[in-house]
Amino acid sequence: MEALIDRFGEPGLLVAAGAFVGVFFGISAYHSRFCLRAATAEVAGGSLGPKLSIWLVAFLSALTSVQILILLGLLDVSSARQLAATGSMSGAIIGGLMFGCGMILARGCVSRLLVLSASGNLRAIITGLVVTLTAQAALSGVLAPAREKLAGLWTVAGGQGRYLVHLDATTLPVAAALGLGALMLAFVFGRNKGVRASELVAAAGVGLAVGLGWWLTFAIAAASFEVVAVQSVTFTGPSTDTLMALVNERDLPLSFGLGLVPGVFLGALIAALVKGEAKIQRFGPDVPMERYLIGGILMGFGSMLAGGCAVGAGVSGGAILALTAWVAVFCMWVGAVATQLVVNARVAGQAAAT
Repeated sequence: MEALIDRFGEPGLLVAAGAFVGVFFGISAYHSRFCLRAATAEVAGGSLGPKLSIWLVAFLSALTSVQILILLGLLDVSSARQLAATGSMSGAIIGGLMFGCGMILARGCVSRLLVLSASGNLRAIITGLVVTLTAQAALSGVLAPAREKLAGLWTVAGGQGRYLVHLDATTLPVAAALGLGALMLAFVFGRNKGVRASELVAAAGVGLAVGLGWWLTFAIAAASFEVVAVQSVTFTGPSTDTLMALVNERDLPLSFGLGLVPGVFLGALIAALVKGEAKIQRFGPDVPMERYLIGGILMGFGSMLAGGCAVGAGVSGGAILALTAWVAVFCMWVGAVATQLVVNARVAGQAAAT
């Protein structure tokens, strides 16, 4: 790693790492149709089926791979933002609920919108831009005071207080074994629900991409004399940074996120072309634009408040056992299921009226 840093520099190596992880994630997410929104909608419909199994395999794959890397001494996440910095429980709760509601209205979380954009889905592209602009406004624009106010209602100090469970040399092997066992059960569950083996493997690839992101950024940080953030796959922040850099900067500041977002797009595009599924999809009478726009606004603000999107907080943060990440993804589930139940009731009412 030191030789690579000497040759390409930390920024160039981080971009390359982000691009590699992104392509891997994009191909895996597209083929598996990984989507938290789909899983929550399925549960709201009273079914524990294939979409839930895909999400479980991805989540457990990320959790298990990260804990195994830590067990082997190849990874240390104690300096990661989700654990080391001050966290917000109120932000995780309120932001998670907002994000869950928004992804139902927009028919996809931030990662799913990016993946669908690569296949020619114009609805996903427009909604993704709304998410990104809202997130930037929440980070440093007109919505920042509201975000800061809500996030400050209930905070937790960085360090021990931000761990869901603090594993040591004794408990790490047990946690890794339990995670591996749960992952195998999720595979069996998926096969019993009719999910193809290749889709389950691809779902596991989504989780492995998260573990790979943590490992690569840690390896670069450990070999570097510069301060390098240990991080993994997340989308709202990197998408915002990429868009703002394109708009405001003549020379793009190189980072892991700058490679990640185009990498995911490229990987999903390759998968869509190989499967022959790339085609232009527009808004129509049955897909009202205003619903997507409202969903995008809720996701943009909610993800910045919650400390990440369904992947950034829910999978990457969940894999390192960050307390606020687990609270956020739980609230995303609650918000999404509740919103889907309302949507289902409205659709049923309209059907009965006709």
